[in-house]
Amino acid sequence: MARLAGRVMLLSGFPRALLAFFAGLLAVLAQPPFGIFAFAFVAFPILVWLLDGATGSPDGGFIRRLWPAAVVGWWFGFGYFLGGLWWLGNALLVEADEFAWALPLAVVGLPAFLALFYALATLIARLFWSDGVGRIAALALGFGLAEWLRSFLFTGFPWNAIGYAAMPMPLMMQSASVINLATVNMLAVFVFAAPALIATGRGSRIGLTIAVVLFAGHVGFGFYRLAQPAPASPEPPLAVRLVQPVIDQAKKLDDGERAAVFEEHLALTAVAPEKDGKRPDIVVWPETSIPFILTDNPDALARIAEVLDDDQILIAGAVRVEDAGAGLPPRYYNSIYMIDGRGQIIGAADKVHLVPFGEYLPFEDLLSSWGLSSVAASMPGGFTAAKNRSLLTLPSGRTLYPLVCYEAIFPDEIDGAARRADVLLNVTNDAWFGDTPGPRQHFHQAQLRAVETGTPLVRAANSGISAIVDARGVLMVGLSYNYRGVVDTLLPGRMPTPLDDAMRSRVFWLGAIFLLLVAVFSRFGFNIRKN
Repeated sequence: MARLAGRVMLLSGFPRALLAFFAGLLAVLAQPPFGIFAFAFVAFPILVWLLDGATGSPDGGFIRRLWPAAVVGWWFGFGYFLGGLWWLGNALLVEADEFAWALPLAVVGLPAFLALFYALATLIARLFWSDGVGRIAALALGFGLAEWLRSFLFTGFPWNAIGYAAMPMPLMMQSASVINLATVNMLAVFVFAAPALIATGRGSRIGLTIAVVLFAGHVGFGFYRLAQPAPASPEPPLAVRLVQPVIDQAKKLDDGERAAVFEEHLALTAVAPEKDGKRPDIVVWPETSIPFILTDNPDALARIAEVLDDDQILIAGAVRVEDAGAGLPPRYYNSIYMIDGRGQIIGAADKVHLVPFGEYLPFEDLLSSWGLSSVAASMPGGFTAAKNRSLLTLPSGRTLYPLVCYEAIFPDEIDGAARRADVLLNVTNDAWFGDTPGPRQHFHQAQLRAVETGTPLVRAANSGISAIVDARGVLMVGLSYNYRGVVDTLLPGRMPTPLDDAMRSRVFWLGAIFLLLVAVFSRFGFNIRKN
């Protein structure tokens, strides 16, 4: 292995960039739909060895000394994000005549931009680089800070954060009940990169020992927590039905098909429970499942009342319109409605975190003057973001914490109310992205929100993956991608988590400071002793 490490370190120019790119591609295989975390134990040692050889001219300035390391990080990130996000282009093909021109921006441009965060990660790491375990600590610190910044800068897009690779299944998700994703990102990089010490570096024994202990503790805690009794259904039990209609997105956008789309949802809602099954108390439809403005269609509310029993509740995604007044155009919201068995709207919650270019156009005045529009351009001005997240309260008093579509990928935006709610409710429409890794990655990230908050997740998706997940991230029932149908089960209960959000944040910064101290001592401490 030392010989392999040496050959990697000696690479330069295009071969070094190409290997960094392929290492990033390899790391993607640790994410859904593959979830083979072993590949990360190959990708990150390669990155370490590439950075070992990415030394700038000692006579150059600060930027020139660090530039080669930043370039390696960028190529690694470009491979990682290109391999992990290429499926975003599918959304632009739904209305290809209008948006196909933007394919290169979505498929290549976004990965190229996101790769800048990993360039920053390796630049930070190179500042404290040494020939020992300290460089593994420096790399973990760099990626931890870069992923933290990626979670909120430019509205944030923490999709496929490195930490998810260390949590491919419920057994390996339980650490998220104690520490936040930002901390998992840091520790995961340390563990994934540690095998590089076998071939090179001072302090390999202590570094590998720490990595083994972290990994064993990660898995061992998972065994312990899953061995505890499963969260019991609260009394009185609440039966939930998920409706997965699998309706092609082009059909949903066709004005002539809207009534048929609505009736398909109603037909699935009316399906009788399986033998001896409990009639559902709540029926959940996916995001924008009502394909018209519901408040403009009283007949639609009457049809819902015909299908529901008096004491049943329908929760459905829909577009909500609001009069802006003073001659201004109306405001449109991507919303969730709660409708009772009499066809009355008894609650609503609007999406807070909108998708840039998908649901609204950033810098609208400037970009619209260039002829650009959002994918939701059928709504004048696109969608409007809600100022605050509103919980949905059932007539029984139980509360639902709403997450519309990709809001479920932002753990830091899920506030303490989620830990007091009875359910995390995620409605989505991943049909935009087809049968690609996208819907699997989205479900995996939503699944982790249940573990982090100790709150069961109810997730309805147009084409999949719809599921009910308990507070430990364990799948109770679900419908696979492109399977049309319904699934019923009793809602599981909550499970306490040891630390609140503020304490988890402190743990992250304490971990970052510790890694910084290790890296600094390794980088400068030994030089002082030598002198």
